Amino acid sequence: MWRQPRVILWTAVGVAALGFLIALEIAARRYGVPGPITNQTREVIFAPKSGPLLYAGMALMMVVFTWRQRCIAAGAAIGIDLVFFLVRWALDARMNFGNGALWVILGCAVIAVTRRTGPERVLLLKGVGLGLLLVTGRKIGDIWLLITSKTRPMVLDQYVATADHALGNPSWLAGRIIAATGPIGAHVLDYVYIQIGVAAVIVALYQLRNVAVERRFPGHHLVRTFLVIGLLGPAIYMIFPVVGPIFVYGAGAFDTGGGHWALADLWPHTPPPIHTPHPMPFDEITPRNCMPSLHTAWATAIFIHSRRAPRILRYGGTFWLIATLGATLGFGYHYGADIIAGVVFAFTIEAALRALDRGWDRPQIQVVAYGTTVFAALLLAYRYLPMRMAQHPWVFGPLLILAMASVVSGYLRTAEPRRPKSAPAQQPEPQPELV
Repeated sequence: MWRQPRVILWTAVGVAALGFLIALEIAARRYGVPGPITNQTREVIFAPKSGPLLYAGMALMMVVFTWRQRCIAAGAAIGIDLVFFLVRWALDARMNFGNGALWVILGCAVIAVTRRTGPERVLLLKGVGLGLLLVTGRKIGDIWLLITSKTRPMVLDQYVATADHALGNPSWLAGRIIAATGPIGAHVLDYVYIQIGVAAVIVALYQLRNVAVERRFPGHHLVRTFLVIGLLGPAIYMIFPVVGPIFVYGAGAFDTGGGHWALADLWPHTPPPIHTPHPMPFDEITPRNCMPSLHTAWATAIFIHSRRAPRILRYGGTFWLIATLGATLGFGYHYGADIIAGVVFAFTIEAALRALDRGWDRPQIQVVAYGTTVFAALLLAYRYLPMRMAQHPWVFGPLLILAMASVVSGYLRTAEPRRPKSAPAQQPEPQPELV
């Protein structure tokens, strides 16, 4: 058994993942905060940070269940949450829900190990792992953001803000639009921005709807893309630390600005002046999570994977992408340059994961290599050519849009699965006429 390559591979992946979690736990402890393992363990008893995310993780796990098993699991989760609700209400503790979903996920893991064997055990463990990956990924992301703020004291916002002049400073425009819509528009976009993981689960549930029948997972689905984006994105944050316009240029904007660390109180009404950019120090609290915009990358992945879904999901994917773009820009969390980098990032990762499922060939390799090259070129241009970009917006603005569009076009050209060419029908040889 242990000589089987797949068993060895998954064992190595599991060991590496556990080591990564332990390393993050140690790093978080050095900064005086609990790590992802501690935070996840606390949510077994204490009020979770995000109840919808826990139930979304349970929903992913239940794709391996029959409808009867799903009803039992959902009922158990709701019943456990009701007990927790009554206890917290009696003790006047902080109220939230989601503990029941986590208990059901962990209970299914125990059942898989103790009561299942063979393929049934493997399938149930895959379902549990899928649900826990979504939940634990959120905890890992929170610690990564803390690490970026502690280890990158200097930020490159001035470079991105200067380069953003080539795009017409879209964050400033979107910020004024959201301010004009009042609290309703802001609340809707804020919900879309926060619950992007739930939207991904809805699309993923459609893609995984036949797992319980076929007893296997498809080779490629949205959850894989979502997790890889979340894994690779923070590494770029460490290379290109940026905090966002509302913090650097919004000292008093919406009461969430950068305070005395901000350069000026300009966002969203006055675009920043063009001047030679420099790295600037910033606080040790604000995450350096702008370049690229992972919310844009995730929303783009949802949009891509919803294209083959029913009409309501296609409309939902389109709405979530547009609303996410509006929120990322309109709340001042990102520059326009971050958005372009996020789209290129998403399509490149999606192309690579698709190639892993279908098999690598020359067009697939070219698309992934080209997307990687364009993404690297964008980062280099933002860092070393921001003044030229700001001084010649009618040249560099269209170039940025064209570079992004070329990656999207390359992906679309290879989007259809390869089909074997049918051999031409063999023509029968003419028979000699009998005289």
